[in-house]
Amino acid sequence: MSSVDKSGTYKLGDCSVHRLGYGAMQLAGKGVFGPPKDHDAAIAVLREAVAAGVDHIDTSDFYGPHVTNLLIREALAPYRDNLTIVTKIGARRGDDASWLPAFAPKELEQAVHDNLRNLGLDVMDVVNLRLMFDVHGPAEGSIEAPLSALAELQRKGLVRHIGLSNVTRAQIAEGRKICDIVCVQNHYNLAHRDDDALIDQLARGGIAYVPF
Repeated sequence: MSSVDKSGTYKLGDCSVHRLGYGAMQLAGKGVFGPPKDHDAAIAVLREAVAAGVDHIDTSDFYGPHVTNLLIREALAPYRDNLTIVTKIGARRGDDASWLPAFAPKELEQAVHDNLRNLGLDVMDVVNLRLMFDVHGPAEGSIEAPLSALAELQRKGLVRHIGLSNVTRAQIAEGRKICDIVCVQNHYNLAHRDDDALIDQLARGGIAYVPF
């Protein structure tokens, strides 16, 4: 039994995935910008992750930009039936590699289409709305407008499930009034444990907590 299998499983929308997934952010170049230093090594890492039992990959088309998704497609398409690919929208990269908000409805729609095209998919399993009121951590601000735009893309059949990333408790509560939220993706580790109580609260509501 691999370490991935030993991690157990949880529900992400209507998907059952292992608790140990793969975050593809660092496949791109330095600063998550541009191509990787070693293209073949990046492809090998992705294939080895799936071979080891990983069935949940976290990515975004603003990694690179476009770089990470194209690597995933090259390495893994056609995808296994049990592979769940989760992406994020709500940000874009500046020419200087800066991280910039991209919350307008047209920007969100373009981001979903970019993810679908570069991954070679017809529909995204899960799309997380990444909030950018503060690049470095959650900050208050209404999410009604961008989340409503994402929910409309879900109604059009481009997105199966919706999650939130870099969010506060108030934003989660606001979001749940707009559409079903299947996951929350926030910064969390042994040293950074601000969300300890939130994890239990989400679990009671059937919402997965996916730390990065």
